[in-house]
Amino acid sequence: MHVPRIVVVGSINTDMVVQVERMPAIGETVTAGRFAMPAGGKGANQAVAAARLGADVTLVARVGGDPFGANAIQNFENERIRTSFIRRDDSTHTGVAVIMVDARGQNVIAVAPGANAAVTCADVDRAADHIRRAHAVLLQLEIPMDVVVHTARLAAEARVPVIFDPAPAAPLPADLLKYVDYITPNETEAGRLTGVAVSDRATAETAAQRLLAAGARRVIVTLGAQGALVVERGRTTLVPSVAVTVQDTTAAGDAFNGGLAVALAAGLTLEAAVRRACVVGALAATRMGAQPSLPTAAEVETFLATLSPNAPV
Repeated sequence: MHVPRIVVVGSINTDMVVQVERMPAIGETVTAGRFAMPAGGKGANQAVAAARLGADVTLVARVGGDPFGANAIQNFENERIRTSFIRRDDSTHTGVAVIMVDARGQNVIAVAPGANAAVTCADVDRAADHIRRAHAVLLQLEIPMDVVVHTARLAAEARVPVIFDPAPAAPLPADLLKYVDYITPNETEAGRLTGVAVSDRATAETAAQRLLAAGARRVIVTLGAQGALVVERGRTTLVPSVAVTVQDTTAAGDAFNGGLAVALAAGLTLEAAVRRACVVGALAATRMGAQPSLPTAAEVETFLATLSPNAPV
């Protein structure tokens, strides 16, 4: 089996995480929380997820001229991620995310983008040869929209599959989705992108059909513990997740996308790739933090071995 080559164009953050028993109301202070400062950022998380699953990963991004940026690059090198296309921008700070996680594992996040907002199309062009040779390109929305569109177009012209995680949700340019092979919104993002209030399978499918009509080739609506709804023209499949004890959902979506990219690049069918991605995302939700929660290929295989032989994974 070939080693999947994945290019991620996206964000790098330092996460500042406080665990609380419950979320504070507006104007309220909740004390007795625990604090951690793991590495994060949707682009970085997806890159680390794919690397830990065995892919050859190139990350195109920017960090600031601060210790957070230097630490991030060292962490990527430790994960064997190619860092030659990460630019250090001394005019700004590395992206920061402030996260609160409650006792149920649910989270709220505020982001100061810093260097992520300074990523340019020229940064992407420097990595064009790697993009053209990739088995998949991963994109999100924590970098400028014009860079997302430029990257998707470049990959599409080279017939490289584009996996687009539309998070955080934002209005999309009319031409973006025609370059997208797989769009992977969660319920909230699907609703914001389409105007459909997504609350169950039927409404998720309605939202997905609107995204197909807007140009996307395939839509995968992630539904948390319910799994993922895969919608193609003429076919809809609900892929179940697996039961786990949730600790923190912060990077579960990023883990799903990294797992999906690696599975598709390895030659799995779409349904099988989504099943594998659901497992990767579920395992990430069992641990605290963004990148610290992301499972390795060995951990995924060990978990799969514990499932019933008839389990659909």
